Parts: sequence; C-alpha cells; structure tokens
Amino acid sequence: MTRATYVLAGTTLVGFLTSIWLWLENRELRDELSDHIAKAAPASKDGAGPRDAWLDASKPAAERAARSGTLSFTPPPTLPDQPKENRNQRRARRNAEISAMFGRAEGESEEDYKNRVMPMLTAGLSKLRDRTSDMRRAAEEQAGITKEQSAALDRVFEKTYSDVIDYANEAITDGRLSPYKRDVGNWLELAGGLGTMLNGVQGQIGKVLSPAQIKAMYDSGFEWSEYLGANAPWEKLRAPPPPPK
Repeated sequence: MTRATYVLAGTTLVGFLTSIWLWLENRELRDELSDHIAKAAPASKDGAGPRDAWLDASKPAAERAARSGTLSFTPPPTLPDQPKENRNQRRARRNAEISAMFGRAEGESEEDYKNRVMPMLTAGLSKLRDRTSDMRRAAEEQAGITKEQSAALDRVFEKTYSDVIDYANEAITDGRLSPYKRDVGNWLELAGGLGTMLNGVQGQIGKVLSPAQIKAMYDSGFEWSEYLGANAPWEKLRAPPPPPK
C-alpha cells in the first residue's frame, strides 16, 4: 500500500469535519451566485416584462386599465439589502458556526455534548461505513476468506481501534484537535500519527491471510485503510474542553 493510502485512513475524521466546513463554504458561494444572477438578469424597458397580445403594443402594460375579471399583481414586500460580507468576515462567521456545532456550550456536560454531537457524527459516517463493509464482504468472498479468518481480523482491529481512539482523545484533550480554532498544521500531524498506526495493521493482516488472499482483495479494489478509517468507533471520542474564556 502507498503512503498516500495510509494518510487517507488517518484523515477520515478530519475529512468529516472538513466536509462540514466545505458545506458552509458552498452555501456562501451559492448565495453569492444568486446575487450575481439577480443583478445580471436583463429587465424590460418598461419593467413589466412580456405583455399579452390583447394589450396595446404602443403602451406599456402599466398604463393600460386591467382587463375585466383579471387580478392586479402587487409585488411582495422585500427586506432592505443586507450589508455584504467580505472573505475574512465570512470565514470568521464560519469559525463561529463550527465552534457552536462541535464545541461545548456554556454549562454543557460531556454527556450532554455526546448526546448532541455523536448522532450527527454517526449519521455523517453511516453511508461510508455501509459502503466499505459491503466492499469488504465482496472482497473476502472473492479471495476465499473463511469466517474464522474474518473473525480473527476483527480481533486484530479491536486493538488498533483502541490505540487510534486513545491517540485522538489525547489530541482533543491537549487542544491539537479543537473546534475553537483553525489549525491545519496540527490536523495534518494528527492524520500522520493515525496513518502510522493503521500502517502497522498490515503486518498483522499478513499473519491471518495468505499473500494470495491479500493480493486478491487488493485486486478487487478493496482498501483496508479506507475500511479501518471509516469503521473506527469515533463515537468514543471525548468531548472537547469548554471554550477558552
């Protein structure tokens, strides 16, 4: 497996948080695009748009009396234009949104935090977990892996999962992984550490599966690192400390 594959596994949790960030960024871009489209839309000279053929072509529709039985159109009320945010202001607002979503609220206990955040984390990973689990089943079938071998692999992964969660919890406790600040350097360092741990699993897998079985699974398109990163019990992560005063 390549080094890039190991890093991919280590960045699963970071990638989930980043996806939230990108979703917020995408929402801002859609808002900006809507504003540009509205400004660029050409308006008719008389402001009334296409007129029915019944109306006198020599007069704008606004100057003609309404046809009997027709309803007059009253434009809906509009809010005053809101001040536009620059890039730095949008980034600061997104920081605040992420801190509110994944940070500890004032007076919020660790149990209350987990009850609020962990279901959202589980939902965000559910499709990836389902997909990688289905891929594993198909790859094991193709490679002729027995139920006993599959169970032995699960036992190997339990120890790795425990080490990964302990490492991530340590990073949360000492502030290297924090919802209150943007720290890409620490995120990459954390991902590298997780990738190193998952790299060590390869030797253990080789003690359970034969080289031919490992190759058959790889040739099927299955990646152990992707599976391990998605199916780690991230729900066991600790709550971050309360926000700094």
